[in-house]
Amino acid sequence: MSETKKMLFIFNPKAGKAQIKMHLLGIVDTFVKAGYQVETYPTQSPKDAIEYTKNRAAEFDMVVCSGGDGTLDEVVAGLLQSGVKIPLGYVPAGSTNDFAGSLKLPKTMLKAAKVAVEGAEFACDIGSFNEQTFVYIAAFGIFTDVSYGTQQELKNLLGHMAYLLEGIKSLSTIKSYPMKFSYDDKVVEGDFIYGMITNSMSVGGFKGFTGPGIELNDGLFEVTLVRTPSTVAELNDLITALLNRDFGGDMLIHFKTDKMRVESGQEVDWTLDGEYGGGHWQLLIENKKEAVTLKVPEKFVKETQKNR
Repeated sequence: MSETKKMLFIFNPKAGKAQIKMHLLGIVDTFVKAGYQVETYPTQSPKDAIEYTKNRAAEFDMVVCSGGDGTLDEVVAGLLQSGVKIPLGYVPAGSTNDFAGSLKLPKTMLKAAKVAVEGAEFACDIGSFNEQTFVYIAAFGIFTDVSYGTQQELKNLLGHMAYLLEGIKSLSTIKSYPMKFSYDDKVVEGDFIYGMITNSMSVGGFKGFTGPGIELNDGLFEVTLVRTPSTVAELNDLITALLNRDFGGDMLIHFKTDKMRVESGQEVDWTLDGEYGGGHWQLLIENKKEAVTLKVPEKFVKETQKNR
């Protein structure tokens, strides 16, 4: 008889209106039927999953997490800190689940659990943000400095931004950040109202906002920066660019890079995967190519190979 494989299953009991409670037994049963001895751990507080994963990962053959993007972020951070190279499964249970959508994971929790144990392995890029980690997005500016208690601040992101800008009565009401972005041999400098560094097909559940030709394992980030409009004409140009997803103009800047230094003239608050990532004056943001092995549908791996 073959030796039973050991799995650590970490879940956020509060994610996505606590829907895990309805499916927990079925999920664990799926894992057991696939030949795993399962140890379950419900997270107790923010950042709890980082420490638990880091301290326990070496004892298991794989880790599976269930929750929103924030839970995934914590478990990935814990795995990287542990130095243990084992597969990671993800059963989405949050509100938006942008990254799960990018991986084409099933929206049904039991089907996603099946992918965790039967799916293909995919080595995925992960972001390094000074001493922190992010899975699919680091962002600053408009919308990201309000209500970190909800996980909806990225929802309808650029569409809402265009709507918000449309209603602005005075340009002076826009919060602006003087910043400098250095990458490769290039520098982008000026005042910005928003910026995001992404490795995702969608943001806030909407595709097409992170730019064209996205691959999650190419070692490159997609960077989108929104300049501060200084005239009504520039404001109108920006609104048009946002609505049309036009990355070709001067107001909406888009490029790809594997490493970038960020300097600001003031402390700027950032979000990492929808969670508060702290205030920063200087940052080194790096792409850790294929740093974590995720379990995904086989069709996703085949599509990825076909597009290369």
